[in-house]
Amino acid sequence: MRVIEEPRQQARPGPVRDLIALVRPLHAAKSVLLVPLALLDTGSWSLASLGRVSWAVAGFVLAGACVYIGNDLADRHRDSLHPVKRHRPIASGRVPVRAAQLFQTALLVLLGLVIAVGPGRPYWPLLAYLALNVAYSRSLKHIPLIDVGTVALGFALRVVQGYAAIGEPISGWLVVTVFSLALLLVIGKRRRELLESGPDHRPALRGYSVELTGHLLQLTSVLAAVAGLIYLRTEAPFGPYGLAAMLLSTPFVLFALFRYLQVVLVDGGGGDPVRGVLQDRGLTVTGLALAVVLGATFVLARHPALAATLLR
Repeated sequence: MRVIEEPRQQARPGPVRDLIALVRPLHAAKSVLLVPLALLDTGSWSLASLGRVSWAVAGFVLAGACVYIGNDLADRHRDSLHPVKRHRPIASGRVPVRAAQLFQTALLVLLGLVIAVGPGRPYWPLLAYLALNVAYSRSLKHIPLIDVGTVALGFALRVVQGYAAIGEPISGWLVVTVFSLALLLVIGKRRRELLESGPDHRPALRGYSVELTGHLLQLTSVLAAVAGLIYLRTEAPFGPYGLAAMLLSTPFVLFALFRYLQVVLVDGGGGDPVRGVLQDRGLTVTGLALAVVLGATFVLARHPALAATLLR
């Protein structure tokens, strides 16, 4: 006797998992990686400075979570028509609008407590980030070119917050480097959205074309490379080894940019910049190698006696 098996239904995520997905935990890497850059310019890593920077990271993680929920609430109708974004918790209806609003309110209250009692003052970059995203959600996201610049500015504000938390002056070339790298990732994402769904999902895409995004990627990658290498040579905390840091980093920086452009222009990637960068083996290995090179140079700059012993 033949038994006919009923098709298995795909298990749906539970409410807790949906709420976690709503704040995009993987994207916390933006704050975890960018805010602590300020520690590289300090003379010593004291417990006080580590605490202030950690508090600033927590503040930006919470702020980012609030922004993601707000964007999903504002875009839920357009997201429901997108082939991928329609599976998001709010767009799919798994998380009701009221529940998402309450969750966002709770996170905002927690963020307010972090700002009120935290040691990492001042918090003007974080507050500027929140104000910028309110403006982005209401109008700036619909203006071509301004939309990508606004998102990239949010990355730069994370770095500025780290320096503000420990009271150190920030390098202008570092800000330009972070801004241009973020701009590169956002433009790659816009290009992918343009190829996947066209301008119907995101009105600002009407001001872009595949050819324009290709040119913008090339221009931005050149700016990122030049600004980053100038920062390493002039204002990075490498002392007399700034030239060596620049020369040793050049092949890794160029390969990383080449690989990212290959992912976007040849492989058709770039739709999720954070996931794509973290999961691409070539970018991951290159990033680790660059970190080792710069870390070794940093140690030599901070310990002249060790450098004299190793390099004599």
